[in-house]
Amino acid sequence: MGTTWSVRFDNPRMLALASVRVAVEAALAQVTAQMSHWQEDSDLSLYGRARPGTVHTLAPEFAEVLACALHWARASGGALDPTIGPLVALWGFGPDAIDEVQMPTPAAIRAVQARCGWERLRFNPTARTLSQPGGLTLDFSGIAKGFAVDRVLHGLRALGLEDLLVEVGGELRGLGRRPGGTPWTVQIAAPDDASTPSRTIALTDIAVATSGDRWHQREHSGRRWSHTIDPRTGEPVGNALASVTVLHAECMHADALATVLTVLGLADGLAFADAHGVAALFFERTNDGLALHTSRAWQ
Repeated sequence: MGTTWSVRFDNPRMLALASVRVAVEAALAQVTAQMSHWQEDSDLSLYGRARPGTVHTLAPEFAEVLACALHWARASGGALDPTIGPLVALWGFGPDAIDEVQMPTPAAIRAVQARCGWERLRFNPTARTLSQPGGLTLDFSGIAKGFAVDRVLHGLRALGLEDLLVEVGGELRGLGRRPGGTPWTVQIAAPDDASTPSRTIALTDIAVATSGDRWHQREHSGRRWSHTIDPRTGEPVGNALASVTVLHAECMHADALATVLTVLGLADGLAFADAHGVAALFFERTNDGLALHTSRAWQ
């Protein structure tokens, strides 16, 4: 996935660190083998190159992630779209990004949008089958890291660990407590604003994920854009949100929802979060600096 992982845990049974590392890396290797769009031989990549009309039986983990992505795609009116990879590449991000960053023309955007669309996916969750209509690709960038966190936590629980904090690429999930009985705590830093204090939250049997424009950006002809693409318009998100942080029992859902709310923007995002009971923290850029907004569930 091109990122890092870390695990902190209480180890009262003195398990060998090597066995813990093996469990973590096995969980991550499984996710990568199924869902990486950077690996040509992953299940996801093979689906994108499959012949039209073919039907593919999915691994249980792959099917779980796809079902989650499609759930939030439907609920949000397409603010999340697991087929958006060609648009991401058009704007200069991902493994298939164009070599030279440039401003796509409206015609180019429309042409690439015609190759995307979550509504074209024919997925049978009961049979775990997915049809390839022809030329459709999948991109789980907005959800796979969160799922990887959940899988690592599951693997470590199988070893008997019950007090741990798992992190993959900045997405985290805490279980139990730190040695000594205090909760696992994480800081949510205010984007691009050293004057705004960080917020510290406890992760007691809950996950946290953040979406923002701080790290991945492109610039051309005086316009700067982030890697978060609005599937509905085919263009990068252009609202005033600097970041959105979501709390959820599962990191997969937190990861997906952080993207959904970023795409929806502050007003629609807050309304969506309140309607679906999502605990969300929004940082909005204003002329007077960063403004903080929270959903009712966050409060």
